[in-house]
Amino acid sequence: MSAGARSRVLAAIACAGALAALAICTAALAAETPEHCGLLRKHGHRTEARMCFQMLVQQAARAPAAQAADLRAEGDWGLGEYEDANREFRAAVAEADAQAARASPEGRVRYRVRWGLLLHERFDDPDAVELFKEALARDPKNAGAYLGLALVSADGFDDRAIEWARQALAIDPRRVAAHELLATLALEDSQTGEAAREADAALALAPDALDAMAVHASIELLADRSPQLWLDRIRAINPTYGEGDALIAHHLILHLRYREAIDYYRKAVAADPELWSARSQLGVTLMRLGEDDEARLELQRCYAAGYRNEETVNSLRLLDSEAQNFVTFKDSTTVLRLAKKEADLLYPYVLPELKRDIADYERKYHMTLPAPVQVELYPDHEDFAVRTLGMPGLGALGVTFGEEVAMDSPSGRKPGEFHWASTLRHEMSHVFILTETQHRVPRWFTEGLAVHEETQVSPAWGDPMTPDIVLALRARKLLPVADLDRGFVRPQYPAQVQVSYFEAGRICDYIQDRWGAEKLNDIVHSYAQRQSTREAIEQNLGLTTEAFDKVFQAWLYASVGTTVAGFDEWHQRLAQLAALARDQRYDEVIRTADAVIRLYPDYVYEANAYEMLAQADLAEHDLKAAADVLGRYAARGGRQPETLKALAHIEEELGDPGAAAATLDRINDIDPAYDEDLHRHLGGLWMQLKNYTGAVREYGAVLALHPLDKASAEFDLAQAYFAAGEHEQAENAVLASLETAPGYRPAQKLLLQIEGK
Repeated sequence: MSAGARSRVLAAIACAGALAALAICTAALAAETPEHCGLLRKHGHRTEARMCFQMLVQQAARAPAAQAADLRAEGDWGLGEYEDANREFRAAVAEADAQAARASPEGRVRYRVRWGLLLHERFDDPDAVELFKEALARDPKNAGAYLGLALVSADGFDDRAIEWARQALAIDPRRVAAHELLATLALEDSQTGEAAREADAALALAPDALDAMAVHASIELLADRSPQLWLDRIRAINPTYGEGDALIAHHLILHLRYREAIDYYRKAVAADPELWSARSQLGVTLMRLGEDDEARLELQRCYAAGYRNEETVNSLRLLDSEAQNFVTFKDSTTVLRLAKKEADLLYPYVLPELKRDIADYERKYHMTLPAPVQVELYPDHEDFAVRTLGMPGLGALGVTFGEEVAMDSPSGRKPGEFHWASTLRHEMSHVFILTETQHRVPRWFTEGLAVHEETQVSPAWGDPMTPDIVLALRARKLLPVADLDRGFVRPQYPAQVQVSYFEAGRICDYIQDRWGAEKLNDIVHSYAQRQSTREAIEQNLGLTTEAFDKVFQAWLYASVGTTVAGFDEWHQRLAQLAALARDQRYDEVIRTADAVIRLYPDYVYEANAYEMLAQADLAEHDLKAAADVLGRYAARGGRQPETLKALAHIEEELGDPGAAAATLDRINDIDPAYDEDLHRHLGGLWMQLKNYTGAVREYGAVLALHPLDKASAEFDLAQAYFAAGEHEQAENAVLASLETAPGYRPAQKLLLQIEGK
């Protein structure tokens, strides 16, 4: 703090108890500035800061028009009158622009930068960005505008944030806030050394750089060391600085330590009850962990105080919707929350899969979860997104917060776009790994292990390699394993999150392939013992991370090299094949399609060679060839329900009802709500194959879809129960059938059979 600034602060404090002498204080502080008011607030002198902001508004009466509007805007902003501040900044900019010839160029730029910062604080980033850009158009060397762009980008985990912050420092090396932001960004990337250096640079310029101290405290916490030294330094300067606790909570969340984050958000609002941004995040985080009652209370407080950002408003709406539209099923190990409109359909599919995952992971990881796991399925993807707001790289299908899982319902995605059972398997892996490591596992490993675990159920589970991944492999864009977390938190190109999932999953595949599955468990234990990735790799695999990167990538490229090298040729030949298929030149399709498939066997997405070849085989009445190619499509992870239904039909025509039933059952792992006729037909196949449990589930699904012919659906279910030896359920079902259609003779006959037992 400069000597002049300090004297003004002391003068303001001296005036704090002299409201009767306000005119004297106003005169004494006639040259007060927004910076000085902000300094009072930063040091915890709230009453004095409020008086200072009031003085700014009073000073406006003696200032020229543009400057007067600016002073009123700054004062209103400091007093929490955000709409008034917004209006005054607009007036200041308009007045300065109207008098451009006479107005200060610096003022025209500064007004825009400050207005942009207000809009960023009050949830209007698009307009804030436009103002920062306008400022730079007038002054290309304005460090404040670059810092504003950096702040907006940082909130969106946009890698440009680093570029903008560095640009601000290149112009103004003493810009403390830029160093503090770079420290936060580095820590988000798990670059603790760089984070500490930037925090130290801020502290060297300003001993009261509180956010820099909070970054240091976060570094200590993330390393499981005491942060108390840094917390004490913050409290000595400002005991009410909740922003520091909130920043610590932010870093804990990014490292998957949600319970600890809640503790720090609580500290933040205890220090400053009007820190609505922290209170909102407290509510959102509580909601993530299933503590909805307290979450609602905190979010309602924010809303009532006028803090109505998108997260707060949408989270409250979702809580209201869930209370009305969801149903909860509980037992000793699970809590399953489903939308009422699809609960009857999904429950018989989801619960057994969830139980199987729990049993598999308990056996594999030699542990039992300490509490029931809660799983929520959202039929509206936007509701799921609200449930998980604030997480980096959220193009996800599911998110895990500990023993709580939120994910899309099958109906939340277009059929064929999403394999819900595979996603559930993925998320349940997170539940166990986060619990086993006490949330000390790096993001890349828990994601990679979860991707790996999907394919351990079936090679057809998991996501086949997409063209974006192939292009990244061709460009050699894989990250070193020691830095792989960066690909999840702050992607540097559009597909990097997807590529990072792929890379992390294949790393775990490679470890199992070369060292065995137990090595993956050993690495889990290393993370539980607080080891770094470098330490875990070296201790368990006997390689440095640099050596591991070399052998892993050699193994990977050996398996995908044909696809990577031949991608352009594949793309060209696929287009040619599509033209042949459109022209119904089936003999040429049959002759050339397999070569296209060999170039890129994982391509099972839209307009793939498998389906074109099957279409040609069917046109030539070669059912066996069509079944073979569609079987390969399914084995590679092809998920279009209509294509799988066609395969099942062919298999049945070829006299293999078991294969047909297995193929139709795959569709249930993709979308159980897809087709009423599918469930009815699969139920018949299971009856034929004497899988009565499967038949009960399928006929139950027909009823859950509210068929027009309810009587026959109840009758089918009664037959399945009767065949399974469940006579009471069979009687209930047949009576329901007769209630709908009293004269239905097959149901009457079955009832007599049941009563005769």
